[in-house]
Amino acid sequence: MTLPFVPGEAETYLDWLALTQVLAAGHRLPEAVVADTVISRGTDRLLNRSAWIDGLGGLVKAATIFPGNPARGVPSVNGTVTLYSDATGEAEAMLDFHLVTKWKTAGDSLLAARRLARPDSRRILIVGAGAVATSLVEAYRQGFPAAEFTLWNRTRDKAEAFAQQIDAKVADDLKLAVSTADIICTATMAKTPIIHGEWLRRGQHLDLIGAFAPDMREADDTAMRMGRVFVDCFGTTLSHIGELIAPLASGALTRSDVLADFRDLDAFCRAPDDITVFKNGGGAHLDLMTSRYILESWRAGTAKR
Repeated sequence: MTLPFVPGEAETYLDWLALTQVLAAGHRLPEAVVADTVISRGTDRLLNRSAWIDGLGGLVKAATIFPGNPARGVPSVNGTVTLYSDATGEAEAMLDFHLVTKWKTAGDSLLAARRLARPDSRRILIVGAGAVATSLVEAYRQGFPAAEFTLWNRTRDKAEAFAQQIDAKVADDLKLAVSTADIICTATMAKTPIIHGEWLRRGQHLDLIGAFAPDMREADDTAMRMGRVFVDCFGTTLSHIGELIAPLASGALTRSDVLADFRDLDAFCRAPDDITVFKNGGGAHLDLMTSRYILESWRAGTAKR
């Protein structure tokens, strides 16, 4: 059997707001069974993620993360995605890895932001200038169409080049940029916090994306303690990612301080003056929901040609 391959061009059939609705609906299905493994070689990692949702099917996503690749002109994250039939277990399709990752990651954050950020948010700060930052701008522009974007990156030249592509301003002072933003999105490879709670003010939404391993985090204990904390999935964040491991270990947070995950979307709410914090963990169950959406949208779109 030859599997269909869903290419990157399939995104011409996709919509960010529709994806958030798909993700919300996916969390009303039976809870996903997920399994993750990580193999490391120095700073290089091989992640194997799988998920099965009764009624939706199965997925295996293998990802390699090589931080030194950009110096070689190669993306730092690569991999493969295979989708399996829920009815028979047969491999149903292979999907472009970067397409799935792009839409899953930014869609995850947008779903949370549409519930946790103030609807009148106008100033969005993107911290980082990699591939994830591009998809965040696309997603947040659709979710918050009146917003203006500011970009901060450790490397100023990279920030300026990226800002020209996305029609954004460049911030010189991260502290000032954080303190004046309505929504702060972090998409870095930071090992130590770059966002400090003393910079935050009431009413903000902090969207933490970059950290994916136990030794990584982007926000300090004070920031986590100041906010109402939510995650996309308890099972793939609390004991897997430094963003939660560290403040839980230090006592800055207790388990009860992490208020809800996407299985309880009705709990994703805020008062106007709240600081909300969302940890985007991006588990394989979200890849599965996103891949199913991409495949069905691609099939529908190509059928109309």
